[in-house]
Amino acid sequence: MEAAAAGAPPPGDAAAAAPGAAAPPGAATAPPRRLLARLGAKLCTWYILKTIILGQMLSLFICGTAVTSQYLAEQYQVNTPMFQSFINYSLLLLVYTTMLAFRTGIDSLWQILKRRWWKYIFLGLADVEANYMIVKAYQYTTLTSVQLLDCFGIPVLMALSWFILRARYRLIHFLAVAVCLLGVGTMVGADILAGRQESEGSDVVIGDVLVLLGASLYAISNVSEEYIVKNLSRVEFLGMVGLFGTIISGLQLAIVEHREIMRIQWNWKIALLFTVFALCMFGLYSFMPVVIKVTSATSVNLGILTADLYSLFFGLFLFFYKFSGLYILSFVIIMVGFILYCSTPTRTAEPTALPQPSSTGLDNAALKLEENDSETPAITVQFTRGEAVVVSTD
Repeated sequence: MEAAAAGAPPPGDAAAAAPGAAAPPGAATAPPRRLLARLGAKLCTWYILKTIILGQMLSLFICGTAVTSQYLAEQYQVNTPMFQSFINYSLLLLVYTTMLAFRTGIDSLWQILKRRWWKYIFLGLADVEANYMIVKAYQYTTLTSVQLLDCFGIPVLMALSWFILRARYRLIHFLAVAVCLLGVGTMVGADILAGRQESEGSDVVIGDVLVLLGASLYAISNVSEEYIVKNLSRVEFLGMVGLFGTIISGLQLAIVEHREIMRIQWNWKIALLFTVFALCMFGLYSFMPVVIKVTSATSVNLGILTADLYSLFFGLFLFFYKFSGLYILSFVIIMVGFILYCSTPTRTAEPTALPQPSSTGLDNAALKLEENDSETPAITVQFTRGEAVVVSTD
């Protein structure tokens, strides 16, 4: 024992030597590896992968509508945004409103109109005018203004979701939105460097106001869509939007675009472009409620920010745009922000309960007296034939 004790270093020396001892090779890299593993487990999930795929499918639909509209405008001088929207609403009417017409019971077309007709009129008006204002704004302002100011709809959408849908956001959601907007700014900078800002617009103020109004109306439409899809049904939303959208766009079409339609020199190419636009728009409207039900309206709007980039990639071949590496960078930045937003689900606030009255009213007081009376023991007096008296309490 003494030999062993003599050969061992004193405890103090061992403690002093411990800080200077070399750490194991993997000890320093263990925390970063653990952090990366946790981050990968949180981001590399089937939910986020599905959300990315669904969002980019919507972006491709929007890209199809943008490319066909631009091709009609540049190659054939056809500018009929309301007529193109009218075709889409008519398809929704033929498909989804007809499905509602064959329903019976409380979900039938007649019952829905009887209970909520005025709400769907406002929804249809907001959707029609949002589409029209954004397209009309290109005639007055620049592409940069439209791309930047169109993002105004995202904070409006988040505010409406906060008050109407009772969505509660965390810090990471606001950071993710900021990252996505940074990606949009990078894309606009790439447009400027590539020389895509050819037109300065005829009246920038009018164009900018149209973009802001259109973005706000889009936010109203998307929040209403999320509420209806998650609480009622997808078919009801599409059927009602198709019904009232057809009526409103048809009336507006007859007022503002009848001359443009009469000037169209129809051929099979123009008809094909109109058909492709209508199919892409119909697919966008039919598919977006499915994605919103899985995610949220805010998440969808962040995901479709890449639609302009897809349109640009097609424009490299169709309209001979100049390419810039900033487009790839902006796409990566937007996708990073989108993934960050989807990595943490939002919370839904519970409705506040009504406060209980602090003092009892007359009815409650009377009820309390009855309860007290029922709790007092009953007294029974029984007289026997003799003189003895028996008193019992229950």
